[in-house]
Amino acid sequence: MHAPDAFRNQLLATIPRLRRYARTLVFDASAADDLTQNTLERALTHWHQFDQRRDMLVWVLSIAHNAFLDGRRRDARLTITDPEDLQQVQDRDGGDAGADVGLRLDLLAALKRLTPEQREPLLLVCVEQLSYAEVAEVMRIPMGTVMSRVCRARAALRRFLDGGGPATHSPALRRVV
Repeated sequence: MHAPDAFRNQLLATIPRLRRYARTLVFDASAADDLTQNTLERALTHWHQFDQRRDMLVWVLSIAHNAFLDGRRRDARLTITDPEDLQQVQDRDGGDAGADVGLRLDLLAALKRLTPEQREPLLLVCVEQLSYAEVAEVMRIPMGTVMSRVCRARAALRRFLDGGGPATHSPALRRVV
């Protein structure tokens, strides 16, 4: 049985944001396209499990997140493009020159340095503009964990972009009674 047209139309509308999310997960256009394709196939295969009361984008991003984790478990290695390779691609494709390219490369390099556990919720909140609750649903983690990871990711990005490295020590824990 094929998915209804209404479902297919809703699914098609998610593709640009799905592709963008896939690229932030794997930092490689080809791998992102593969992840997007895998996600769409899974969504079409399981269309009958979609609850119309849910947001289609959140459902599709959940599928992408799970497919990505499945791939990470399978490969045990995340493929990330070097900033130098990104520079070559931008030069070839006529990307902006000068400081703008440098800033984008710095940001990509800083994002690459984040752990996937920090990068994923940060990009879902900041780029895809999902709420913390929606990100928690996508990632299947508590909302407080999402908030904490986003906060730590933002702080780490600031450190990386300011020329600092990762924190050399953990902040002291306080006992609250």
